[in-house]
Amino acid sequence: MIRLFARFLRTCFSVPAQSCRLWCNLFADHAARVRELEDFWLAVAGLPRSCLARTTVNRYSGYTKRKRTNKLPYGTCRLTVHSAEIVQVLYGSIQELAGVEHPEWLG
Repeated sequence: MIRLFARFLRTCFSVPAQSCRLWCNLFADHAARVRELEDFWLAVAGLPRSCLARTTVNRYSGYTKRKRTNKLPYGTCRLTVHSAEIVQVLYGSIQELAGVEHPEWLG
């Protein structure tokens, strides 16, 4: 999905790479491989390292007792672009396709 969304932004909205920010969310068992996983997500999105915003490494709670290790071997990431124009176009398209009336979305 990240690859598709990044390509969509570049193709349909001509968003330059420097306008994108990539946020990584990793888990305790990823602590030794942070750089490797950041590079993985940057490659997936086709972005340079300068677009990396922040990486968070979460600890396991006492409740889970490490039962969830390796459920997401690459962690997760979020790709953001701050553009009111893109948001309005996307929400407007959703309204048009779905026949939903929410004028507050177009703000």
